[in-house]
Amino acid sequence: MTAPSALHTTPPPTATDDVVAELHARFSAETFTVQVTRTGMPVLWVARELLLEVLGYLRHLPKSYVMLYDLHGMDERLRTQRRGLPAADFSVFYHLLSIERNSDVMIKVALQENDLKLPSATRIWPNANWYEREVWDMFGIHFDGHPHLTRIMMPPTWQGHPLRKDYPARATEFDPYSLSAAKQDLEQEALRFQPEDWGMQRHSENEDYMFLNLGPNHPSAHGAFRIILQLDGEEIVDCVPEVGYHHRGAEKMAERQSWHSFIPYTDRIDYLGGVMNNLPYVLAVEKLAGITVPDRVDFIRVMLAEFFRINSHLLFLGTYIQDVGAMTPVFFTFTDRQRAYQVIEAITGFRMHPAWYRIGGVAHDLPRGWDKLVRDFVAWLPKRLDEYEKAALQNSILRGRTIGVAAYNTQQALEWGVTGSGLRATGLDFDLRKARPYSGYQHFDFEIPLAVNGDAYDRCIIRVEEMRQSLRIIEQCLNNMPAGPYKADHPLTTPPPKERTLQHIETLITHFLQVSWGPVMPANEAFQMIEATKGINSYYLTSDGSTMSYRTRIRTPSFPHLQQIPAVINGSMVADLIAYLGSIDFVMADVDR
Repeated sequence: MTAPSALHTTPPPTATDDVVAELHARFSAETFTVQVTRTGMPVLWVARELLLEVLGYLRHLPKSYVMLYDLHGMDERLRTQRRGLPAADFSVFYHLLSIERNSDVMIKVALQENDLKLPSATRIWPNANWYEREVWDMFGIHFDGHPHLTRIMMPPTWQGHPLRKDYPARATEFDPYSLSAAKQDLEQEALRFQPEDWGMQRHSENEDYMFLNLGPNHPSAHGAFRIILQLDGEEIVDCVPEVGYHHRGAEKMAERQSWHSFIPYTDRIDYLGGVMNNLPYVLAVEKLAGITVPDRVDFIRVMLAEFFRINSHLLFLGTYIQDVGAMTPVFFTFTDRQRAYQVIEAITGFRMHPAWYRIGGVAHDLPRGWDKLVRDFVAWLPKRLDEYEKAALQNSILRGRTIGVAAYNTQQALEWGVTGSGLRATGLDFDLRKARPYSGYQHFDFEIPLAVNGDAYDRCIIRVEEMRQSLRIIEQCLNNMPAGPYKADHPLTTPPPKERTLQHIETLITHFLQVSWGPVMPANEAFQMIEATKGINSYYLTSDGSTMSYRTRIRTPSFPHLQQIPAVINGSMVADLIAYLGSIDFVMADVDR
């Protein structure tokens, strides 16, 4: 642990070879338009005709870009600050990640409104499937060759594409809603599952298959999530996960909120992650603004984020054990979560959704007595984790239900976009807090727990050990908390310290404008990913030089995790699916946004 008096910044590892130079050597420099951004990665525009060739080249390079981390679009029609970029009414971006290089690259394609078509990338990365469906759903961009291009977030009867700039954002802009008997019948019929639409057979040569709906109201579905099972007895022949029941249009809301008034909305993405959701957003905004926060802010943010990691993992642990048949542990884990919430509430004033991080800092400084509360919690939890491990994780029934169940290897995990504990359970040592330190994580001494089998049991024991490591980080925050301000001294920090508004008229004026109007962020693009509770979460922000975001893309870990389900569970038993769903550790707000 680095002492606060000797803090230093260690830059994250970077690729030794320049992917832009490799692309220029293979395709020529004239093929690409390089966009200067604050995303921290090369961003290159390419013609549609060369898109699949470029993506395939990056996928099969030595030290390849093995993961399609994100894929989405943007309505460019109202954007004024484009800085010589290719003419576009719409654009689609492909965010690729290389583990071996520990670097990313973004490929963009410009589209015209009268020709919204792209070739599907599903033959290069299987997880492009759901991302392309969402882009078609939200923007109306068609992907030729996609296996099943249908709506994914909106109901099948929905009209229009909500993330277009000309689509209404408020209920008052729509006609009054009414649900007649005929409309209700239409909506119910639209939800009927037709196996033929998904290439499924209703029967084999000798017997009929049964089709079973699990969810969207079922305790083992862990939220409003539906999965349709094609069963041969109790064996899952095939299945179709269906999401979108929890979709709230968070990315659309971001276009109507000021930069700082959107912070409370981020809390509701992974609603168990609390301030962990604020962190990538405020870090991305700070990149846009050019804000460097004080060391004390980094330590406070890390401490509270790790508290929420523990709280989320405790809920996972209790419900996961409950899913495989043990009732008692969930009551104990909720007791521990209550102890954590007492600390969180004492520091932030709130429990589940503090919305406590601010652009440039945190809402207020640590209160008197915070250290004793934190010390008591750090002393309490290790003994409880030992008890869980002895009483539950070594239990023969739990081990029998989960060891060897729903296993996948590292290659499969990367192909499907799996991150977090699910990826590290396959043996891959990749945690952003170590690989690409952010918010001061380079100052802390902790280990990255790994397993080897990639099964439902390993995903559980990884998270238990992660809680122990989070306690190590929190204890280091406790013992080495730097002195200094809890906000950056920057005009775009929101809001400035109150005492300064009472002493300086310029600060008072700035405060008035930021509260009534909101800070104006420079026109640019910024990106930040973090190691959140359920995997890698990120915000990709586009500013057009306004008080509001032009486009906010929220990439969540649970979305690709659910897309992977059929590839892992087909051929297994229904009981194995229940253990698998619990081991993923997802919440539907994190999937649907």
